[in-house]
Amino acid sequence: MGDEPKDAAAIKYGRRVGERLRSIRRQKRLSLQDVEAASDQEFKASVLGAYERGERAISVPRLQRLARFYAVPVDQLLPRDEGEADATIDLTDRRFEANHSVSIDLSRLHQMSGAESDMLARYVEMIQVQRQDFNGRVLTIRRDDLQAIACILGSSLEGAPSRLVDLGLVAG
Repeated sequence: MGDEPKDAAAIKYGRRVGERLRSIRRQKRLSLQDVEAASDQEFKASVLGAYERGERAISVPRLQRLARFYAVPVDQLLPRDEGEADATIDLTDRRFEANHSVSIDLSRLHQMSGAESDMLARYVEMIQVQRQDFNGRVLTIRRDDLQAIACILGSSLEGAPSRLVDLGLVAG
């Protein structure tokens, strides 16, 4: 950005913010009209579309309300600095073998209460932020993640998937 005029840099950043907004909305499988309806018209489709195209700047308080609406940390609606490493991890890299994968039903997890489920929910939210995966329905757990989950559940690594099944948290 060194020699770019300030206005050009601001326009470029606004477009990148818009790309993030669109990405999160699409991960949630929402259309612009869906957001408008579900937010009781707080976020009009035409205005949200202008934010997403970078044609209109979004204020910080409004960005915060949109993050709350999408149920994501506000910093996830902002683009990474150019050159900054992306927080996502290659999904092919460290997955369980196909016969050992575990997908957690996030809806069921958020319906549960108690210290164990609260710790598990916080850990799962951390994974979502790290992967930038906010679809909100299920989360596939990798082997490294399952080790921490086993600790939270007070079980062995091998027993953690069964414990998740017993809790009704494994997505079908």
